[in-house]
Amino acid sequence: MASAAQDRQQARPDATVELATQLIACRSLTPDDAGCLPIIAGRLEAIGFCCEFLDRGGVSNLWARHGSGQPVLCLAGHTDVVPSGPLEHWHSDPFQPLRKDGLLYGRGAADMKASLAAFVVAAESYLAANPGHPGSIAFLLTSDEEGDAVDGTVVVTEALRQRGETIDYCIVGEPTAVHRLGDMIKNGRRGSLSGKLTVRGVQGHIAYPQLAKNPIHLVAPAIAELAQTVWDQGNEFFPPTTWQVSNIHAGTG
Repeated sequence: MASAAQDRQQARPDATVELATQLIACRSLTPDDAGCLPIIAGRLEAIGFCCEFLDRGGVSNLWARHGSGQPVLCLAGHTDVVPSGPLEHWHSDPFQPLRKDGLLYGRGAADMKASLAAFVVAAESYLAANPGHPGSIAFLLTSDEEGDAVDGTVVVTEALRQRGETIDYCIVGEPTAVHRLGDMIKNGRRGSLSGKLTVRGVQGHIAYPQLAKNPIHLVAPAIAELAQTVWDQGNEFFPPTTWQVSNIHAGTG
């Protein structure tokens, strides 16, 4: 018996890598799920989860629950990935998973298909050993996290609120780490505030700057000042708030 249990435990990492490999092969550029959630739902339904798709606006969302009691422990994450950029800059096809030197390479390997695979395999292992567990285990997964994120998690939480379902504890599988991926669990999660600023100048040719007003030049001093602003001192759980410019664009030619 002990040997059989040890064999099952040793097989779990391989099961996680195999599922992660299957998910990475799905070309799930945000907000396209590209078949990831049906794969996960199939695995969860096989171990007794009740799976519900709450799709909206071209976004795939999955709420899966095992059990009907409280408390509810929710495993949350996303299947979408950001665009891979120029393929010639990759050493291998980002959507053809590659195992090399003990590592798994591919788009979404870290953020966050390996986490999703670990969630599923952990649930399979736990339920096999604890079929009559107290409370409930749930999955809240979306394909709308990397982009606008307006038809993803919020759609599921609103549906749960309307029917009186509550989540007591939530583990988000983002790749938090200090030294090695997944080496810690953070208590809490940082929020963010995003915005767009339009600065209107006067169109002109770079050869005649005196006849134009370059909006990049106009806004540059403000950007420099904001970048140097100290917003807060952080706290025991989180570093200080930062202000980052992610994109500047001007001109049509």
